[in-house]
Amino acid sequence: MAAGDAEPASRRPESSPRPRFTSRAALLVVVLCAIGLSLAYPVREYIAERRQIDQLEAENAQLAVSVQRLKSEQRAISSPSYIEQMARDELHMCFPTQTCYVIVPVQSRTRAKAGRAQRGTSWYSALWASVRQADKGPPR
Repeated sequence: MAAGDAEPASRRPESSPRPRFTSRAALLVVVLCAIGLSLAYPVREYIAERRQIDQLEAENAQLAVSVQRLKSEQRAISSPSYIEQMARDELHMCFPTQTCYVIVPVQSRTRAKAGRAQRGTSWYSALWASVRQADKGPPR
């Protein structure tokens, strides 16, 4: 046999069986666990921040819609025709050349009279009576 030839399998000395869990494997597991643990917190923070960014973007979109609606309302309110219409409707105003009429429903007049009849006085009489009572001062 030559020096470079391998020994036949039958003549090889019996080696002890290799353990399945070597020190290299243990070191690899420790390193992988360390990497996993060191990445866990930043990944969790990243996910939380992404969720917060998504919520803020949705809120921003809602606010943009609200701003557009308010801008269009501002344009409508600042127009002279809208101001005139609101003065006519809410304040019952009219131009000097116009004759304005206010139609009061019959039901509300009868209800107001019935309410005054129950109390026995008008609102301004009750107000004046409370002013007089306040002027008298506290009882002695």
